[in-house]
Amino acid sequence: MGTVAGEGGEGVRSVLRALDLLALFDETHRSRSVRELTDATGLAKSTVVRLVATLEQRGLLWSRGDGRLTPGAGLLRWAALAQDAWRLPPEAVECLRVLSVRSGGESSRIYIRQGGSRVCVAQHEGTQQLRHVVRIGEEMPLWAGASGHVLLIGGSSRTLSRVAAAAGRGPGFTSVLAERARLAAERGWAVSHGEREDGVSAVAAPVTDAAGQVVAAVGLGGPTSRFTEERVESFRPALAEAAKRLSELRFLGGSG
Repeated sequence: MGTVAGEGGEGVRSVLRALDLLALFDETHRSRSVRELTDATGLAKSTVVRLVATLEQRGLLWSRGDGRLTPGAGLLRWAALAQDAWRLPPEAVECLRVLSVRSGGESSRIYIRQGGSRVCVAQHEGTQQLRHVVRIGEEMPLWAGASGHVLLIGGSSRTLSRVAAAAGRGPGFTSVLAERARLAAERGWAVSHGEREDGVSAVAAPVTDAAGQVVAAVGLGGPTSRFTEERVESFRPALAEAAKRLSELRFLGGSG
């Protein structure tokens, strides 16, 4: 794929294209053909073939006997490292469980900021029959949702502008994001209703490091019909306690 040059160089474009190819494999697309990869990316077939060959050489893709491609065995080492780094200690697992129970069975989750996205790194599934499903490792837009409000606390004007641009909402949306982050910092919590998906609500609080910087958001999510003003208010004590405990644990990113 070449040596990675400065931002926007051919090396960077090749890396991004290769990562985009890998991102096309998921739970519903466990294998892909070169034709499918070409159609999905809009790249020339010769470019896709070249990228696939490089990824195969590195063990990141594997060609099956029927000619279809699947994630390669080389990813297993990285997957094991990631699982170890983001595996919650028992105290944090218990913290999420208690938060879910105290909320009446809503699902509790931890999100981190990754570039212009937020990613769910841990969750405790609630006991409510109707609940919103989120997959571990799933990227979601940073501009939407209560956890997004929290993760933007302390964000620079440049960061807010980039996130607003990703939302495609126009230049005025930067001010909206700044106000959401300001309110989340002032209150110590944030709530959202239908920002990312109609009928879905969430409430979240910041998890901080030793310097008081926001490193994650812990929250509850579920159908808007259950996240009334009264219920959200009732969630807040348990949410604040969970955020405080998780901040004390300093568990993010593993050790070593």
